[in-house]
Amino acid sequence: MAQTTEKTLAGQSALVTGGSRGLGLLLADRLAARGATVIIAARDAGELASAQKKLLHRHPDVAVHTAVCDVRDQEAVHAVFRSAHDTCGGPDLVIANAGIIQVAPVDAIGAQEFRDAMETMYMGAVHTCLEALPYLKDSEHGGRLGVISSVGGLMGVPHLLPYAGAKAAAGVLAEGLHAEAAASGVSVTAVYPGLMRTGSHLQAEFGGARSKEFGWFSAAAGAPLVSVNAQRAAERIVKAVAGRRTRLVMTPLARAADLAHGVAPAVTTRLNGVVARLLPQAPHGRPRRRRGADVEPPHGAVSSRFQSWGSALNEQAADAYNQRES
Repeated sequence: MAQTTEKTLAGQSALVTGGSRGLGLLLADRLAARGATVIIAARDAGELASAQKKLLHRHPDVAVHTAVCDVRDQEAVHAVFRSAHDTCGGPDLVIANAGIIQVAPVDAIGAQEFRDAMETMYMGAVHTCLEALPYLKDSEHGGRLGVISSVGGLMGVPHLLPYAGAKAAAGVLAEGLHAEAAASGVSVTAVYPGLMRTGSHLQAEFGGARSKEFGWFSAAAGAPLVSVNAQRAAERIVKAVAGRRTRLVMTPLARAADLAHGVAPAVTTRLNGVVARLLPQAPHGRPRRRRGADVEPPHGAVSSRFQSWGSALNEQAADAYNQRES
């Protein structure tokens, strides 16, 4: 993880959903580096305990608390914020980060996959934001709220449609809340990251031709020219939220996609159609989705070599950022 920075959030508390692994864990690390008391919330108690241990090892002088919570359940989110307030005060800064990734062509999924994505990444963000706002408005430091969308939220990405739809909704939520919360002194930052090397390919769910889908996604998510170092990305995100930026689009590829879609949306959509034809086609039937950790990598000399080359850095990230089951 990155080096410690100036403690600009000392005396404040910060809560991160989806904070037990991947980007959420890195965001928590960067908040702790700034001196904030950190609360990480996620569904898995074991992952939370492992993440807490990693954070305390790096930041022994900072308090790190955990909360088992499914962001799809608003009552559970309400309880987490009440407990965090009673224990740490605030929260003064909140990042809605919890998410899932489903990789499959639309022919291999149904409406349930879209519901799952919306419940986690849109309604989960809604629950987090609604429960956070009363505390953020009361913060003597001026509350800060960050919502993690994605480059997928800026356009319809083939084989990631449930994810892209939910992330688009989360981005609109953040930008609308920024307008409505401004008068209360609460800043809201919409964050649109591109591909980052977080080891997320092991936790993503793959459908259709699972090995082939795993192959292209894990290679792209780890390729140096396509993805970015997740530590630096997390630092930029926390800096943007703490600095009250309105919008952050990250990675050169994400900024190019945002610009292209804004200037020439029809052309961009047609180009996505070309990309879709290059991606694996759905087999007959609808094989059950599996986590990347349980999917066999693609066979064949070329495809297996490409996948192992592209995902090499991502495999290292998976170990560092709590993506593997202990």
